[in-house]
Amino acid sequence: MKNFVQAGDTIVVPAPAAVASGAGVLVGNIFGVALFAADNGADVLIKTRGVFELPKAGSQAWTVGARVYWDNGNNRCTTVATGNYPIGTATVAVGNGAGETTGTVRLDGIATEAAV
Repeated sequence: MKNFVQAGDTIVVPAPAAVASGAGVLVGNIFGVALFAADNGADVLIKTRGVFELPKAGSQAWTVGARVYWDNGNNRCTTVATGNYPIGTATVAVGNGAGETTGTVRLDGIATEAAV
């Protein structure tokens, strides 16, 4: 097939800011996890599908299957929809303690838009 470009679960995008390897990256309506560190504006390879441990709001408990959103202002995941970008679902339950700031998320790999 001459028009095939790539599978699409890993793509190159311009880094919207300096990003660390493993950080969440939102470019327009595309969300993924950086596979390596990149400076602002540099090309960065992101994974748009898969299961990742990502930073989360410590004040929230997650249940398995809960909808997860990206809070781009705070660079972390949340279960609050309003103003945030749907990115996937929680695959592991996690508590709401102040120190529970990592959640496991299965990324949808679909275009996202801030919820209203």
